[in-house]
Amino acid sequence: MTAIQLTDVTKRYGEETALSGLDLAVKEGEIYGFLGPNGAGKSTTINLLLDFVRPTSGEVRVFGHDAGDEGLAIRERTGILPEGFSLYDRLTGRQHLEFAIESKGTGDDPDALLERVGIPDAADKRVGGYSKGMTQRLALAAAIAGEPDLLILDEPSTGLDPAGARRMREIIRAERDRGATVFFSSHILEQVDAVCDRVGILREGELVAEDTVSGLRDATTDETTLVVELDSLPDGATERVAALDGVSRVTTRGSVATVTCRDDAKTKVLRAFEEAGATVEDFETEESSLEDLFISYTTEATA
Repeated sequence: MTAIQLTDVTKRYGEETALSGLDLAVKEGEIYGFLGPNGAGKSTTINLLLDFVRPTSGEVRVFGHDAGDEGLAIRERTGILPEGFSLYDRLTGRQHLEFAIESKGTGDDPDALLERVGIPDAADKRVGGYSKGMTQRLALAAAIAGEPDLLILDEPSTGLDPAGARRMREIIRAERDRGATVFFSSHILEQVDAVCDRVGILREGELVAEDTVSGLRDATTDETTLVVELDSLPDGATERVAALDGVSRVTTRGSVATVTCRDDAKTKVLRAFEEAGATVEDFETEESSLEDLFISYTTEATA
């Protein structure tokens, strides 16, 4: 069943078009990563889902509810961690969660939520003394209170150290496993790669790619990254490899060469290094990172 459905949605602010004919479907129970450069329309999309703004044209539905007519019904089923949120400096972490729990009408234990996000010792500390990472964890705890059917997380790992980011990913997966849908917007591509079931890439208000990360890799390019460990790097070896048909890029660090090339050029690359006087001691291929895919889609979509 579909949790989020945008059909031919356009949103204009005066003469500026933030979204143009956007079609987007997110299935119930999946973690959907929503990516795009600044100004692509990600925040506008989230605001449409929550009925904070209305589309110029098109339809926005969440769990079958029309966002314009039934926004309250949607928000009652949604936990939100917005970007750029503000907390009350004079209230403690527990007081913030007690307020969130009362607002949602749930029976959550604030201390259990604080334990879950990893800041139990900060329950009675005023939020004005929290670090950025602690405030982010507290906001996540408020978002998951009441076991919402939909979690909208806008840059959830901002300010988190590696341990905090790992815990955040664990919580997101656990929420998905209990049946929640997670709509996850982030510019930290490693987090998206690690946790999302599918990814959509937005560029200038249009969805330019949508698939699993592995599916995006397969569709983007037939090139691979070949990392070659040499005993030494003879003069002219880099230039010799770079001139090969099928090789698009060569970089070196010490005696390790990283070559971007077509699959059918890998053998020629290794042979060229040896013909230049080097001994190939080891080599491996690497998959394209999500960052590579993101750059490919956001710079070539209109080429």
